[in-house]
Amino acid sequence: MKHLLKVIQLYKNEVQLIKKASQNHREAQHMLYQLHAPKMLSVCRYYISDVQQAEEVMLNGFFKVFTKIKHFKSEGSFEGWIRRIMVREAISFLRQKKQLEFATDNMEVYDTQTNNIKMKMDVAEIQQLIDNLPEGYRMVFVMYAIEGYKHNEIAALLNITEGTSKSQLFKARKVLQQQFHLLNTTSNGTN
Repeated sequence: MKHLLKVIQLYKNEVQLIKKASQNHREAQHMLYQLHAPKMLSVCRYYISDVQQAEEVMLNGFFKVFTKIKHFKSEGSFEGWIRRIMVREAISFLRQKKQLEFATDNMEVYDTQTNNIKMKMDVAEIQQLIDNLPEGYRMVFVMYAIEGYKHNEIAALLNITEGTSKSQLFKARKVLQQQFHLLNTTSNGTN
């Protein structure tokens, strides 16, 4: 019961912080930033491999959060609202840098099987594999597999077709499977 009260108290505190932050209260904005920045940096980092650029995108995202916080209607989680802003900032950043490209050929058949590769990897190694994907593959893979967007949502956000989104995901999975296989054979001493 004690744990439940802490969760309720934290939620009430966040609601109060949001209200104060929407009134331009700098300390409340700072506290919200401290609360959400680590997770939002991770979100930006999924899309942008350079840590300094990811931090820049996150800071620009928080600037938008605090300028638009009055528009947050408490429909859904505040963290989810911030996350959507961060994803859009990352997409915008990559477009400005002209680093966002998509292969135009669509695959006829998509692999719907999941591959259960059993391998011990830490988060940094997995992030490195994702970072090695071509930009378009990585963007769609992260949006679909990590963020949970549907192909029609990805297509709308990235101004591509659903077929291109599916194709990019298929290709990203294929490249990741090849990388996992290579790492697995190397770590088992067969290569």
